[in-house]
Amino acid sequence: MRTILITGPGGSGRTTIAAATALRAAADGTRTLLLSADRTDTPGVALGAATGPAPIEAAPLLTVWRPDAVDRFRQDLTAFQTRATNLLDLLGAARLDAEEVTPLPGAEELSFLRALRDAALSERYDLLVVDLPALPQTLALLALPEELRRYLRRLLPPERQAARALRPLLGRLAGVPMPADWLYETAARWDVELAAVEAVLTDRTTAVRLVAEPGPAGADAVRTATLGLALRGLRTEALIANRVLPDDAGDIWPAGLLAQQGKALAEWQEQPYAVHTVPHLGRDPHGADDLGALAVPVVNPAPVPVEWPVADRIAEDGVLVWHIPLPGAIRHELDLIRRGDELLIAAGAFRRIVPLPSALRRCTVAGAGLREGELRIRFAPDPGLWPTGGR
Repeated sequence: MRTILITGPGGSGRTTIAAATALRAAADGTRTLLLSADRTDTPGVALGAATGPAPIEAAPLLTVWRPDAVDRFRQDLTAFQTRATNLLDLLGAARLDAEEVTPLPGAEELSFLRALRDAALSERYDLLVVDLPALPQTLALLALPEELRRYLRRLLPPERQAARALRPLLGRLAGVPMPADWLYETAARWDVELAAVEAVLTDRTTAVRLVAEPGPAGADAVRTATLGLALRGLRTEALIANRVLPDDAGDIWPAGLLAQQGKALAEWQEQPYAVHTVPHLGRDPHGADDLGALAVPVVNPAPVPVEWPVADRIAEDGVLVWHIPLPGAIRHELDLIRRGDELLIAAGAFRRIVPLPSALRRCTVAGAGLREGELRIRFAPDPGLWPTGGR
């Protein structure tokens, strides 16, 4: 299944563009699922068919699903209380009834990620179009699976389960209950679920489409988003310049507004991805005819994946060079920290800890540079770890 993630600044029309993209793919004969994080029925308004927490067929070959985060959180908490019955009894804790449960911060995001995983694993569809939240929430959401998996592995290392046979003895000696099997089993299940979400996001065919109105605010948001997405290893497939005014609209719209639009469009044309303009209809799109008039780009069945290649320059320069595309990065806002077999990369407001490729783990960092939107990190082989005459 191909996955397209659609996001943009708040109010940019990203949900409408997602609906138009899904509708066009379905009209081309592709079995399509539109998964929306919108709390209101904006997709339904755009498509002219009400949507809800259960998947519905909004058009031929097009299914729309807006999962209910509150209901999923209640189900998860109820299941957790059932598994943790002994521990809760030991602590004297009172269980929560489903009716009194309200989502905690982050619960909605986790519920949506699980829905994304379920949708991507379905064999009923060929294309998954994901209507994501506004850019700041999306960038945090996309980082969540990898970060949570890292925290789980640090707090509950899988290898500690090897001491399962000694746990009752250690509990008696220490006088306190030791972590029960269900805790490790729960952590293992979460790790598997998060790994499935991460696999969808990092799949070679997954790509992002940004939606923004051409103007100063939209231009700033696009620059920030492009960098944040690139650091996650996600490719921006296209930029949808939404609600573009015609050049001859000077009698209706202020000349200054048209000048700002033209400046933003000219800047976007220099980006390393395709830019598509969507005209302003003069009203909110409603129904298949209006969505078809938006002329969103077709879905490319074979996108170019993001690559972070390691170039062998040992014969020429004595180093290996790790090429990491970071369009929009600024030199003085970059920072690198090597920690064991991991590398912390900070680019502006974004941070990511990535594992080093196996060959680079036997090297020391020899320097780095930023050229043409690409971070190039040089690694020199460590003589104590690098076999003579080979790798």
